[in-house]
Amino acid sequence: VLFVESGGGSVQPGGALRLSCAASGFTFSRYAMSWYRQAPGKERELVAVITWTPDSTSYADSVKGRFTISRDNAKNTVYLQMNSLKPEDTAVYYCNRITMATMTPGASWGQGTQVIVSS
Repeated sequence: VLFVESGGGSVQPGGALRLSCAASGFTFSRYAMSWYRQAPGKERELVAVITWTPDSTSYADSVKGRFTISRDNAKNTVYLQMNSLKPEDTAVYYCNRITMATMTPGASWGQGTQVIVSS
């Protein structure tokens, strides 16, 4: 199982970024997928979830209305569109598959992609 996250960077407050995560090593279309983030000195937190099909999404309250998770099963890729970014969104962002019954991520993690929101 392998995840390769990309698309992070430095933006000003109010800006936008689109993160991508290429997954391999498992049947992508059969798994719900998720984005997590970890800010310095804080625990990793669940940000967004998307089921396999039909696509249903859910979000942490802190990002609801600003972030959108989507997936392309043909490309084994999950995306996170982040709009109206705030300084508190600064973190390393990771994707993972997720078990919906227990809301727990898989054991394997990628290297993540750094997002910095600062003026």
